[in-house]
Amino acid sequence: MADRTAGKTSRRLPSILLAYLWIAPAAIMYCIFAVYPLTQTIRYSFYDWDGIGLASWVGMDNYHSVLTDQQLYGSLVNTLTLILFICVVPVALGLIAASAARLVRSAGFAAAARAVLFLPQIVPLAAAAVAWTWMYADAGPINQLLRSVGLGGLTRPWLGDFSTALPAVGLIGSWVMIGFCTVVLTAGIGRIDASLYEAARLDGANALQEFFAVTLPGLRHEIVVCVTVTLIAAIASFDLIYMTTQGGPGYSTMVPGVQVVRLAFTENRVGLASALAVVLLVIILAIVLPVQRLNRDGSVR
Repeated sequence: MADRTAGKTSRRLPSILLAYLWIAPAAIMYCIFAVYPLTQTIRYSFYDWDGIGLASWVGMDNYHSVLTDQQLYGSLVNTLTLILFICVVPVALGLIAASAARLVRSAGFAAAARAVLFLPQIVPLAAAAVAWTWMYADAGPINQLLRSVGLGGLTRPWLGDFSTALPAVGLIGSWVMIGFCTVVLTAGIGRIDASLYEAARLDGANALQEFFAVTLPGLRHEIVVCVTVTLIAAIASFDLIYMTTQGGPGYSTMVPGVQVVRLAFTENRVGLASALAVVLLVIILAIVLPVQRLNRDGSVR
């Protein structure tokens, strides 16, 4: 019996070694371009370094600055607003759009609606940001429309106003992400057993009751996917902010992604930029991991 077990183990070894051999190139590349830079970022976060000269050990001072400096802390607070626009709004509107598409009898109309909503995902975000910057300008279409309907008092340079710049950028993020959420959630509705809707209708449920009793529970996994992708997009946002406002006016739209680049490459404060990047990573993990746990277990324990 022992000889037979040893024989099976010896036959399995080549297949195991072959499997490791196949994944070795990807694992090596991942370690070089992901793991090593991450460890170096964590290391730099404990130093005061300009990226060129000698580094001096400062311990946790950089992290203290991130959590107490008004500009750095404010960038983290701005991220919470972007989560509302880039995560909450697209998921909610995607649920509404996907549920409405299920009720539409015309398959062609539903497909066309999904294509139109998904179009922003195809457009490069830099190009979309440039287009929206023109639309938000004082002489842009949005202000011209307001003037044409007698609401000229509401016109303003939307991206140049301290009170409207961040919501204006957030609306661009909502426009970009709603198509992704709609397509994912529509595909999820397609896999829900139609007999569940028939049973709900036989019990006298209306469309709203069907949504909460059948559609919403059946889309748990798709909702988690949408929330995860949009959360990461909101927290790690860089290109959208950089192409529209670069964090301005003042610091009203500054987010950690842009702040890290500014600190590291404009102000030569690599240690502080690394600390902010590490804090951003911790925030992403602290939010995304419980969401993934919800997807796996159905509840956060």
